Amino acid sequence: MRLPSGCLVRGRGLRHVLPEGPLPAFGLYLLGRRPAAVEWRHLWLRWPDFRLPSDRHATAEALREALRRAAYERVEIACGGGRGRTGTALACLAVLDGVPGNQAVAYVREHYAKGAVETPWQRRFVRGFPHT
Repeated sequence: MRLPSGCLVRGRGLRHVLPEGPLPAFGLYLLGRRPAAVEWRHLWLRWPDFRLPSDRHATAEALREALRRAAYERVEIACGGGRGRTGTALACLAVLDGVPGNQAVAYVREHYAKGAVETPWQRRFVRGFPHT
């Protein structure tokens, strides 16, 4: 997904095959349990399916790190299916990149996936982002 600043971030579902092309240099994984090992630098946020992240402060910091890295390296954000948690995180990245919180879900649904950000509480989380 291209952010307003021009930075690119790949969102994906970990239950799907790794897309062809260059590997990411950094990954942010949003799962209820620790992900499988990968070859690149990564962070794991405890974020159960259909829920919100366990630590909002750590989430905000990890997303800021992902946005900083996206300016100069390949970044991916992923959860199990690639829609709810990944869409929520991408919408939060869009907020950090200048999209108003009340427009970020629509931005991600237009530029990433129509079904992104699946639950009402995920939408509220985005509207109230950033959390400190």
